[in-house]
Amino acid sequence: MLLRSTAIPRARKIHSSRDLLSELSARQLIADVTRPDDFAKHLQKARTIYAGVDPTAKSLHAGHLIPLLCLFHFHIRGHNTLALIGGATGLVGDPSGRAMERSLSEKAQIESNTIELTDSIKQFFSRATEYALDKAPSLTTLPQLQVVNNLDWLKELNLLDFLRSTGIHFRVNHMLARDSVKLRMNAHNGITFTEFTYQLLQGYDFYELFRTRGCTIQVGGSDQWGNILSGIDLINKVERDHVGHNEGCFALTTPLLTTSQGEKFGKSAGNAVWLDEKLTSYLDFYQFFLRTADADVEKYLKMFTLLPIEEIDAIVREHEIQPERRLAQKLLAKEVTLMIHRKEGLEAARVATNILFGTDYSTLHAKDIVKSLANDPRLVLCTEDELLGITLPNIAAKFGLTSSKSTARQLALGNGLYLNNVPQPDVHFKLERSHLIDGQVAILRAGKDTHLILALR
Repeated sequence: MLLRSTAIPRARKIHSSRDLLSELSARQLIADVTRPDDFAKHLQKARTIYAGVDPTAKSLHAGHLIPLLCLFHFHIRGHNTLALIGGATGLVGDPSGRAMERSLSEKAQIESNTIELTDSIKQFFSRATEYALDKAPSLTTLPQLQVVNNLDWLKELNLLDFLRSTGIHFRVNHMLARDSVKLRMNAHNGITFTEFTYQLLQGYDFYELFRTRGCTIQVGGSDQWGNILSGIDLINKVERDHVGHNEGCFALTTPLLTTSQGEKFGKSAGNAVWLDEKLTSYLDFYQFFLRTADADVEKYLKMFTLLPIEEIDAIVREHEIQPERRLAQKLLAKEVTLMIHRKEGLEAARVATNILFGTDYSTLHAKDIVKSLANDPRLVLCTEDELLGITLPNIAAKFGLTSSKSTARQLALGNGLYLNNVPQPDVHFKLERSHLIDGQVAILRAGKDTHLILALR
């Protein structure tokens, strides 16, 4: 059943007076869009939009933020938003943007990832809504995000029925012309029939959501452009067969973001930056955005925060006068961490930053230190017997801060072994409870930036 289109209120303070497509463009969140003038008119009433998430991992990562935040901008404008998890298509594998075939994932792993991602997406939208309400309290009523799984309708699909109802509308020459297919056709191993059919399945998803939920817009990364157009083509052909030619569906793709150094966004030292604090700590998440290069920070502020464009322009101008203060990066790290991990996550990241990069420990408290470094391998919980009455070099070696006791002693003699940010040159110095922060925590440092935080259980 199609959802009724209703007039929607304008979200003030976040979007100013710009229409939605203009706002997304100003925030550099649009790579391509179909029929922009018609699209803008289409958005004058509440619509239903979806974006897909591939369940190849159990958590969202920083790279997911771009399409999800694009979807969220529709959400806070009062449109109905759907997040589709590819529980079925994840078993096939998307060839888009890949020179080699994906290894087929195990069914059990896809099912487990789908459950985890459902919770992750709901949490993202819940926390992003809190963040948006803080920026614009007038946003009091928003539609409920819906998370759907394409396995629900694809698992019972009969192959013969699918070929007759859907395959008949696709021409192989058009399918071969898709960039994702051409890339693989030119590769050494070519493309399998399984991957070749992926665009049919994704196109069918769009048609299914159009038919059952009145969905008329799909958002995805720019590598999904061909797959999204396949869905629009299918809807147009099926609807034309039944009720005349349909021109009411639209595609919007977001950029595939790379840093100014050409690296894929969302990676830190080759590892994904996850939105789950159990996989990427509050500190590492905060630091990832804090380390943003000057050449990227303006773009990231526009993409990853809901700060008004005019406010971003002002902070960037101030940043350019004194770039060494890193005002723009500090604001970026603050806003994104606040949106993803709430105030407690932001505070934990700031405490951890002070521990590892600050010089003043006078305001630190043991409970805040332990909380801020939860899931961080540099935090070690130990017993009194393991910590008290033992020389500092021996502790450093025992818990892996240094490679050996002799290395630790040499480091101490050279004023390179620190306790609570104070060098301790005495190789016979024994740690007692009075030396611990709040009688609970010792912060050891070897050299400039190798830390070990020991906390009594």
